Amino acid sequence: MLSDLDWVVSVERDGANLPFITPWERPQHEGAVRFPDSRHFILEEGDRLERIGFVILQGCRNPNGSVELKRLVLQAKGRGLGRTAVRQLKALAFTQLKAHRFWLDVKSLNTRALKLYESEGFVEEGRLRESVRLTSGGAEGYDSLVVMSLLDREYQARAAQGLEAA
Repeated sequence: MLSDLDWVVSVERDGANLPFITPWERPQHEGAVRFPDSRHFILEEGDRLERIGFVILQGCRNPNGSVELKRLVLQAKGRGLGRTAVRQLKALAFTQLKAHRFWLDVKSLNTRALKLYESEGFVEEGRLRESVRLTSGGAEGYDSLVVMSLLDREYQARAAQGLEAA
């Protein structure tokens, strides 16, 4: 909801998250909430539904069935919440949105996310070399984006092996 966006922007700009994403301004988030091709979710945990992060999906109405995991940002780290979220998002993409391809890009310096996505069946398609500017901690430079995807048949094969959330 629009009322959640101040919190979303604050999580995005948190020093623990900022090196790994390209933050949006609030109007961009408002657009994602309003645009029917996007889904903008708050991730919650426990009985009290404590906010732990957010997700943005794009291409939800893509005629080619190509859905993008645009953003996954978690406040809490190292608790397995990212893996849980990725598994639920894959199920959503392939079962509810009827995706043929679920894809993302991730900064190459985000080795933790790269390992997670690879372990969850995503395949590297290529790299956009030095495509994002880095300005963190006073150091400037560039990082590459790693494009990864999972196809519906690969997801179904993983599900048949018991590797996906039920």
